[in-house]
Amino acid sequence: MEKLKWKELEQIPIPEGLEERLEAKIDEWERAEQQTRKSHPKLPQAMRYAAIAASVVLVFGVGYYFLRHEEPVNLAEQDTYQDPIVAQQEAQKALNLLAYNLNKGMGHLEKAKAISERTEQTLNKQLNILK
Repeated sequence: MEKLKWKELEQIPIPEGLEERLEAKIDEWERAEQQTRKSHPKLPQAMRYAAIAASVVLVFGVGYYFLRHEEPVNLAEQDTYQDPIVAQQEAQKALNLLAYNLNKGMGHLEKAKAISERTEQTLNKQLNILK
């Protein structure tokens, strides 16, 4: 049964020039990949160790600060306001900041969506060319 399938597949005509177009496309992709490798060299070994050491020092520094912090923070007293007008103003300020950051994030999302759509269109165009 498998031989029958292979024989049927061998009888399907291959479009003229398909092999050359595929080779050209693969060569183009390889050139693009080599260019990206050249433009983004890896960090030297010493820089990697320095980055790891800096991260460890930062983590220990933050931990030391919070362990040695003498004044306890009372969140219950810190979050309440005696004057309702001041409380409303602070809540409005916090909500405005939240809305601003949310809108900013949505803008980035729209940009990413546009890039994704362009990439999908380019991919579909390339696939149609290969057909």
